[in-house]
Amino acid sequence: MTTEQSLTSKPDINKSASNKPQADLLQDGLLRDGLSHDGLLRDSATTQPPFIDEHDFDVRLADNTSYDGLTFEVIEAEVAEGKRVVSRGVYLAPNLITTLSLLSGFYSILASTHGEFYKASLAIFLSAILDGADGRVARMLNAQSPFGEQYDSLADMLAFGVAPAILIYSFALEPLGRIGLGCAFVFTACGAFRLARFNVQVGIVDKKYFVGLASPLAAILVTAAVMVAIDHNQWVGQSDALITTLFAAWVVICGLLMVSNVKYYSFKEFDKKKVPFVVLIVGVLVMSVVLYDIPVGILAIGIIYALSGIFTTLKAKM
Repeated sequence: MTTEQSLTSKPDINKSASNKPQADLLQDGLLRDGLSHDGLLRDSATTQPPFIDEHDFDVRLADNTSYDGLTFEVIEAEVAEGKRVVSRGVYLAPNLITTLSLLSGFYSILASTHGEFYKASLAIFLSAILDGADGRVARMLNAQSPFGEQYDSLADMLAFGVAPAILIYSFALEPLGRIGLGCAFVFTACGAFRLARFNVQVGIVDKKYFVGLASPLAAILVTAAVMVAIDHNQWVGQSDALITTLFAAWVVICGLLMVSNVKYYSFKEFDKKKVPFVVLIVGVLVMSVVLYDIPVGILAIGIIYALSGIFTTLKAKM
């Protein structure tokens, strides 16, 4: 065979590639990235470092013939053993707890719209307890994931951004009309801003502190104020206009504290350190005072905590 014939008989790689079906080309691309055809759906421990960016991952996932879009599955990119990998599925325990927190917030909204303000307040308190539990369970079981983080933020938005605003609007701000609506919305919007800022600052800010008042704590301040007003309606009802104005100011203040740059101690490492024995005694005394009137005690502790961050910030600037 002459040299000219050998050159003319050489297959055109680009032409043959263009004649390939799109699914085959996609499979070749996955193989080049270190993934088998169904390796995309394999456990992250056996998956090689896959994609350049999230957009490339989404496109290939949507076009993959083994993923028909009719199944119910979570596939996410995460880091395992220092490598960027793809994993399938969710961790059950922490996400179920988050779902219970979401349910409590949803119930609180329904209760507020039906005038059952005390039940609505208790539901928000339950959401706050569950919100603290899901993160601890996830860390304890080493069951943290990007899906869990985003799901937790969405649940927090409803339970601590929307539910408290609807509660205080239905309880006290509705007579103010659009002003009351605006005050309640400020709280909801600030809650959304707070959660969005927290998500983008994960791994950047010191875990020992919250930048701005945490949304569950802001929700507790609003909720505890409503419960105090219900329990002590013998003096609250004597100054309806004044109380309504105070509630309007209170919900706006709590909302603005969430988006402020005031640093609050997070207590995330508090349970890992030993403290003097007298601290335990002080804790017992505080609990005894709170049990005398739980809503008033919780509101008082919340106000002290909110003021502590402001005091610490002002002291640092002096």
